[in-house]
Amino acid sequence: MALAPEFHEMAKRVNNWGRWGAADERGTLNLITDAVVRDAAAEVRTGRRVPLAVPLCREGIQTGAIPGRVNPLHTMVAVNRELFGAGTVATSDDVVTMGLQAGTHWDGLAHVSYGGRIYNGRPADSITAHDGATRHGIEKMRHIVSRGVLLDVARAHGVERLAPGHAVGPEDLASAEELAGVTVRPGDIVLVRTGQMRLYLAGDRQAYTYPSPGLSFHAPEWLHARDVAAVANDTLTFEVFPPEIDGLWLPVHALALVEMGMPQGQNWNLEELSTACAEERRYAFLLSATPDPFTGATGAPVAPVAVL
Repeated sequence: MALAPEFHEMAKRVNNWGRWGAADERGTLNLITDAVVRDAAAEVRTGRRVPLAVPLCREGIQTGAIPGRVNPLHTMVAVNRELFGAGTVATSDDVVTMGLQAGTHWDGLAHVSYGGRIYNGRPADSITAHDGATRHGIEKMRHIVSRGVLLDVARAHGVERLAPGHAVGPEDLASAEELAGVTVRPGDIVLVRTGQMRLYLAGDRQAYTYPSPGLSFHAPEWLHARDVAAVANDTLTFEVFPPEIDGLWLPVHALALVEMGMPQGQNWNLEELSTACAEERRYAFLLSATPDPFTGATGAPVAPVAVL
């Protein structure tokens, strides 16, 4: 089924192709300037550090709903091995097989295509089975450090968790911004809390998967108007799922990654951060969130840390 006309209209409004030059592979991360990072560092008041990644483990988030995204399979290949003879220093080593987007991760700009194109108009066939993403690989998403802003939509609605199918639109984001007492500004990384992660933390992996609240089809326009550098949330699907517009599957992925060149993160644990921000009455912080630089990958794990 062809993409609906309203999708193409929205795509024109949020398109960033050529904004940072024809050769650009960083998209909205260009908005994180040295000045933005200096200002972000000024948000640190107490030094309180909040980890935002879920543990990488065999019983992780993936349930088989997304083919190929296997939870980490951890194997010890050496246990207390004395390399230089009996009584010498011993080492232990291990290996992991996993989907790069199995846990807390960033989607890179090559993760999604439509109409044969990826961000900045490059051909989708620049992604190959042998080399992966020859353009816009996740390794181009270097040194992601900026001001983070938690938009706690669930708290703004007075609930622990948004209802399945709740489409987080501009009104929700604006309400959470008002609750936070901050103004989202260019270069910020916005973290949208729905509370969906509570299901996974409680052990209900299947309910966490879907149906799920998530970003609305209209959310990218709000983020584009504020020149947000990247956005992440606490769901598997990132956008509301099933979709709010019948037959229009993953439109937010296409708008954010292909049209805007804006990285998006999924499976971020924002529960402790929600509590910390409410306790300190501050919803802006220094955020360090650089993905593992797998060359040619379309996404990668990340272990973000918010510093308040």
